Amino acid sequence: MREILYLEIPTPDTSAVRKWLQADFEPVIGEKVPTKDGFRLRMIENTPNQQIIPEKLPTELSVFVWSLQRTTYLKVFRWSEQPFPQEEQILKTLTASIRSRFPHQYPEPPAIDLSKQSIFEALAPYYPLTVKYFQKMPNGEYDLKRVYWWEQRWRQGVRNPQKPRQVVFSHKGDGEIRENSLPTTPPPHHPTYDLIYVGGALGVIHAAVMAKLGYKVLLVERLPFGRMNREWNISRDEIQCLINLGLLTPAEVESIIAREYKDGFNKFFDAYIPQKLRAPILHTPTVLNLGLDSEKLLQLCGQKLRAAGGEIWDETEFIRADIYTSEVVVTVKDLSNQTDKQASGRLLVDAMGTASPIAWQLNGGRAFDSVCPTVGAVIERGFEPGVWDAQYGDVLNSHGDISRGRQLIWELFPGADEELTIYLFHYHEVNPHNPGSLLEMYEDFFTILPEYRRCDMDKLVWKKPTFGYIPGHFSVGSSDRTVAFDRLIAIGDAASLQSPLVFTGFGSLVRNLERLTTLLDIALKHDLLTLRHLNRIRAFQNNIAVTWMFSKGMMVPTGKFLPPERINTMLNNFFGLLVDEPPQVADDFIKDRFDLATFNRLALKAAKKNPALLLWIWELAGGKDLLRWLGNYFDFIRHSTVSALLSGWLPKFLHRNGQWLENRYPALYLQLLAINYALTTGKGRSEIKKVHTQESKVHSQKSIVKSP
Repeated sequence: MREILYLEIPTPDTSAVRKWLQADFEPVIGEKVPTKDGFRLRMIENTPNQQIIPEKLPTELSVFVWSLQRTTYLKVFRWSEQPFPQEEQILKTLTASIRSRFPHQYPEPPAIDLSKQSIFEALAPYYPLTVKYFQKMPNGEYDLKRVYWWEQRWRQGVRNPQKPRQVVFSHKGDGEIRENSLPTTPPPHHPTYDLIYVGGALGVIHAAVMAKLGYKVLLVERLPFGRMNREWNISRDEIQCLINLGLLTPAEVESIIAREYKDGFNKFFDAYIPQKLRAPILHTPTVLNLGLDSEKLLQLCGQKLRAAGGEIWDETEFIRADIYTSEVVVTVKDLSNQTDKQASGRLLVDAMGTASPIAWQLNGGRAFDSVCPTVGAVIERGFEPGVWDAQYGDVLNSHGDISRGRQLIWELFPGADEELTIYLFHYHEVNPHNPGSLLEMYEDFFTILPEYRRCDMDKLVWKKPTFGYIPGHFSVGSSDRTVAFDRLIAIGDAASLQSPLVFTGFGSLVRNLERLTTLLDIALKHDLLTLRHLNRIRAFQNNIAVTWMFSKGMMVPTGKFLPPERINTMLNNFFGLLVDEPPQVADDFIKDRFDLATFNRLALKAAKKNPALLLWIWELAGGKDLLRWLGNYFDFIRHSTVSALLSGWLPKFLHRNGQWLENRYPALYLQLLAINYALTTGKGRSEIKKVHTQESKVHSQKSIVKSP
């Protein structure tokens, strides 16, 4: 018996596919015999006696379907070694007929009017399981509104990239963002704040560090402050940054750790791939092995911010920013009373994440190249004993092949007591016809969670949902993406510079927090707040940029059908190489600390193990993106060469002469320090201390530095 066809059919209605196969599909030859899950196709001249003789297997095909991951799959097996008559034509006809009858569909969320019905009533006909289980969550109605709002905001940005909603207006007359005729209140004589942050999740961590350096900070947050729709995981060596910068004490770090794991597992479905490409479990005991209490971390940072003189305006929505020569005026709406108010500052920091209208405006048609629509939940209890050991995390896991044009991937991280945080996501090209849907993903999540981890869904106790759009931007060089304008800078997911593998904006921000705060401190002290200077303050790494082809290989192009096992084969191929490497290599690779030699060696090993990999990448990426990637690769070579030439002496030179340079040539010092961070970040170390820290502490005793 031999498998001769394997298809993914992008519909959850497996019974409709089975009925169509049995009643409507007409093969070019042979007789159809209906079966429980499909049909048998046999030659009419076969007799029952012939079929039971082992030495003479029947000339027959077996066609059947099954359901997994809210998707339908089909296989065709041939009984004998000899091809079935007109076998190739039959398979082509079957494939073409199925693709025509069951094409890709990208459903739109319904338009709703919440003044006439609740969010539950509006969405129940379309997403019944999503509504059912959100109703079981403490703030389910509010959170489901957030899911719907975020999806609508994301779709709007994807479909109107060339003419995004304008929210930033320049009143200088010399910037790319031109003055608008909309009226604005005349700016006050002096700005009230040094820094205005919009976005209170990642924003408050950065804001708290800057407030401790002595800057007067305002944080604007659309949600009640401290509410999170994601949980965060990190490793001990990375979270040490928060201690090094003086933001948290060692005791405070311990207090926000909900769980520390012995190990983390990485395993991808391999039932239908060649034996030689199947990979065993990759153990990563020091990757994402700390499960954090994210809300407690935010509250701690909020306390630090207020203690340093900062303010927090929560339940307040950003409306627009007007940029003047010496300040930026931000207009916001207080959602509690629907009134507008304004604040002025020397610098606006965009930390609004993927929903940021500022990010869309600054980058136009290339705000983001890819995205990971991510859904999940924190579950307090309800799993049977033995389903999961709380000492372990599931870093990356797939339990099936491509599902409705997506390779679904799970993450599981235990928290305090019996809590489990579970995510479901996929890598996705940004496409106006198929932006990626959180609501569709949630319906998948609540349907297939028992396939992933054994459970009775109605016995689970739900604490809160976790969801979001995690963006990716395929940068060709460090200046490819705009992260700043005069008196404006983006951080976190709004800057979209995180790793394409496992880390979201949180991991990228923490690993680059010293870099971002040090450079911004210099820029503020010396009023280097124009686009030219602020655009140097970014969390870009050349080694991350070159790995975007890895995430590209996990995306199914919109409207395209791939062999269902294709992405799992590629994942097994690559993670199998990491299994064979020393543990430190896998740790460095997943934490974005690999160098050019390591990348080249692993790439060559992958191609040697599976030569078809190069063709598969070509099919997925296409010529244009391969050329872009070559630009990344040559930039990585250039960067590695420059790093070899400069890293031996530049950090020492700046450490010895930094204060002198900063006092006399601050713009040059900012540029050199940015170069130094670019050379050393991603190698697991920071080569230069904050030589200006003491001066910043002196600055903290002063009032706001006025712009000239």
